[in-house]
Amino acid sequence: MTENKKKNVKLARVNILFVIVFLLFSVLIFRMGVVQIVYGEDYQKEIARTDNITVNHPVPRGEIYDRFGRPIVSNLSVNTISYTRDINISNQEVLKVAQELAKLIEKDTDKLTERDLKDYWILTRPEKAEQKLTAKEKSNKDLTNKELYQLQLKRIDPKTDLAEISQEELEVAAIYREMAGGYALTPQIVKNEDVPLEELAVVSENLDLLPGVDVVTDWKREYPNGDIFRSVLGNVTTSKEGLPGDSLDYYLPRGYSRNDRVGKSQIELLYEGVLKGQKEKIQYETDNTGNIISSKVMSEGKPGKDLVLTIDIELQKRVEEILANELMSAKINGGGPFLDCAFVVMLNPKTGEVLSLAGKKLEQKDGKWTVNDYALGTITSSYAMGSAVKGATVLTGFKTGVIRPGTPILDEPLNIQSTPVKKSYTNMDVIDDLTALKRSSNVYMFKTAIKMMGTEYYPNMKLPGGTKVFKTFRYYFNQFGLGVRTGIDLPNEATGLPGETSIPGKALDFAIGQFDTYTPIQLAQYIATIANNGNRIKPTIVKEIHESTTEKELGPVYSSIEPVVLNRIDMEPSHIKRVQEGLRKVYQEAGGTATSSFAEEPFRSYNIAGKTGTAEAFYYDPIKKKLITDRPTYNLTLVGYAPFNDPEIAFSIVVPNTLTDSHPVNKKIGQGILKAYFNLMRHGDGSSAS
Repeated sequence: MTENKKKNVKLARVNILFVIVFLLFSVLIFRMGVVQIVYGEDYQKEIARTDNITVNHPVPRGEIYDRFGRPIVSNLSVNTISYTRDINISNQEVLKVAQELAKLIEKDTDKLTERDLKDYWILTRPEKAEQKLTAKEKSNKDLTNKELYQLQLKRIDPKTDLAEISQEELEVAAIYREMAGGYALTPQIVKNEDVPLEELAVVSENLDLLPGVDVVTDWKREYPNGDIFRSVLGNVTTSKEGLPGDSLDYYLPRGYSRNDRVGKSQIELLYEGVLKGQKEKIQYETDNTGNIISSKVMSEGKPGKDLVLTIDIELQKRVEEILANELMSAKINGGGPFLDCAFVVMLNPKTGEVLSLAGKKLEQKDGKWTVNDYALGTITSSYAMGSAVKGATVLTGFKTGVIRPGTPILDEPLNIQSTPVKKSYTNMDVIDDLTALKRSSNVYMFKTAIKMMGTEYYPNMKLPGGTKVFKTFRYYFNQFGLGVRTGIDLPNEATGLPGETSIPGKALDFAIGQFDTYTPIQLAQYIATIANNGNRIKPTIVKEIHESTTEKELGPVYSSIEPVVLNRIDMEPSHIKRVQEGLRKVYQEAGGTATSSFAEEPFRSYNIAGKTGTAEAFYYDPIKKKLITDRPTYNLTLVGYAPFNDPEIAFSIVVPNTLTDSHPVNKKIGQGILKAYFNLMRHGDGSSAS
């Protein structure tokens, strides 16, 4: 090829290259133009894009007071070291903060679990953790990162691998556990128990080196009266417990966070919606990489509303002390092996306001008896109540027409086929309904029940069968609150247990309170219904709900709980008055079963009416889970109200499973609680029945 041809070829190649370069630049310029002109605004928006994230911050829980504004549950301010995790921060970065914080504070390590330690081991020993996986597993694309992590956890040996973690590292692990356990932008409590001022100071001085760490004031529940009434007040979860796992579907849609403290039992649980308050809502603005640009408060937080209970805490203290002392005394002085608990309910019969709800249980530990709170037993445990319910029996007899006021009946031993001899504790000859109540005649009630079966008693008779008499008794007893829920504003109220109705003779036992079982709160509602001229009032524990306030006094009333009449018993007013008179005689006339304990001052001036009760029973062994039938026990009861002409207090006392039916423990408790009530009311100690 000639020299000119070679030059022409090279020139042609250069021209082609130039054309290609030109075309490429043209395409690039065109593309840049499209990006700038067509999509430029969209890309600019993407670069400038920000996200808004709203985070709810908890507020102090509402407090609880007694009827006179005395604190029962309050919030104690506690110094707290907290940590708020950023959105995009890695676990390694959180660990670094934990390591720095561990140099400044002491942290208990007793809450660390094996899983916590394994997570920490993997985080701090990544190379060794990597060796827990085989090459095949690491290359297997079907295994997710979560599945690989689970394999690592499973293969960590607690005895060798976890033993590498030093004591110093344990503190770091404990701090890291608290810091890593929550959601981004949500404060987590690192330490809030017994935080020394020295630690607060040194942490405050080093906050620049501890991103996310802060020194704040938190709260915890405080009980100024100790264990008084504690089982009824209930408990609140800790920030570590957070929401109960079985209730997440309920709480999360309602704006709760998983680590929120909520009521988990009794009043704290039942009034959670009132006590929780309104969270502070903060909106964080973040850029497209997750960094916080700004924040603003969307709505101010508001502490929970306060509850004012119907309980008189000073009366409650005295009742619990009386109950504990008399129960222990009875145990030591012939109460028997099965005597282990006692109950008192005191309420205003006109309003249903519960003034005292007390229960005590004996437990033996290391050979010594201790008395523990068992107030919930007043609504959850049921017993045969004995003669205390005879007022309902007489009124049922009046209503069904088998007896009338003044009906005479011969009190004598009853001989009935297929039934042991049925009798009173003594033969009373011919008596009327008032004397039957005053002296607690069993036979008067037996013959009333026989009349309700459609027949009259005669020696060696056979009782007619059928369940009608049981249904009739229960229909009217239910109207007093016996055998049905009283409606008290506490969860898990029991109804009691109905007996088997296949044996006709059991209807006689029903008539004297030795068949169906009732709770102490039902027994109190029953006597309050009689005291209140037949109106059955719903018992209440909460009296008012108040707005929260920063002042020492209670805030404005948000709502008041008004008395609720559940029903009026279907009885003649004159019949109710008749039974009231019989109950007055029990306490105030010679021969009354309570007169020997309440005839003298100061009890005479209290003007009491009511009924004693004894029921033969058998002890249910909760360990063996069976009745101990070879040794019968007795349930001792006492109900009453005062003053007779204008009742302001009604009460029930239940002491189950004593060895003898002659032990006066129920009457001694009655003497003590009545003195306590009237002394507080009359001596200006801040209590009254209003």
